[in-house]
Amino acid sequence: MTDTYTPPEVWTWEQKDDGNRFASINRPIAGPTHDKPLEVGKHPLQLYSLATPNGVKVSVLLEELLALGESGAEYDAWLINIGEGDQFGSGFVEVNPNSKIPALMDHSTPTPTRVFESGAIMLYLAEKHGQFLTGDPALRPEMLSCLFWQMGSAPYLGGGFGHFYAYAPEKWEYPINRFAMEIKRQLDVLERNLAERRYMTGEDYIIADMAIWAWYGQLALGRLYDAGTFLDVESYANVQRWAKEIDARPAVQRGRMVNRAFGDPAMQLRERHDAGDFETQTWDKIGPKDADG
Repeated sequence: MTDTYTPPEVWTWEQKDDGNRFASINRPIAGPTHDKPLEVGKHPLQLYSLATPNGVKVSVLLEELLALGESGAEYDAWLINIGEGDQFGSGFVEVNPNSKIPALMDHSTPTPTRVFESGAIMLYLAEKHGQFLTGDPALRPEMLSCLFWQMGSAPYLGGGFGHFYAYAPEKWEYPINRFAMEIKRQLDVLERNLAERRYMTGEDYIIADMAIWAWYGQLALGRLYDAGTFLDVESYANVQRWAKEIDARPAVQRGRMVNRAFGDPAMQLRERHDAGDFETQTWDKIGPKDADG
């Protein structure tokens, strides 16, 4: 950077298009911007999401639960297009006042239960069905530590590195280097942890693995920010082994497709209402207009 910014005594918001792809929807206040009720499908669980890493966490868990025969995990998934500001619709804000995807409504409870924040949704669903926690109760603190580590690290990867490396209107050396260093450190945390363990806490594949994989596993597989070479992700052998093993799971492959509205058309399932939707996912259904997301 060549220019030095002197912060004003009191910060004020200047609403302008600065070249950031999210400039038109960013704002310093909460609450809805427009009236838009949420749709409700036929299943008790209603997921409102987009296939960003945070959204993929929950759809992968739901597909994994269904793969185990947990019929109570059947769900409808509705697309929330954050680029168009769907997250600021009145219905979505009622489910998540923070206006971030994903959000879940559980209509199986006496009073419908809202759950927001991806980690909270995962823990809620895992405990509801008694799956993907840990086979050893003594490891529950380790499981929660790994899950919350991911929740705390995501702002560095997405909001920090991803923003300045991929989305900022200019590539500035200082923030890119600062966040790249932190992401490399976090990859090293994973590398060391997985040197002695198949999964995050041992032999059990749990919600912490799904949550961390959605961000750092996909980063290791070269799917985030086109930054694989820059971050030398191939050098983390243990992370690569773990990421590829999880990526090969059929439920994970299905979960990646849910509420996807960008990238490879064959991987896009904008809405999901039952398992048959994956079988009818075709180019004719999507259409060429969506080829680039």
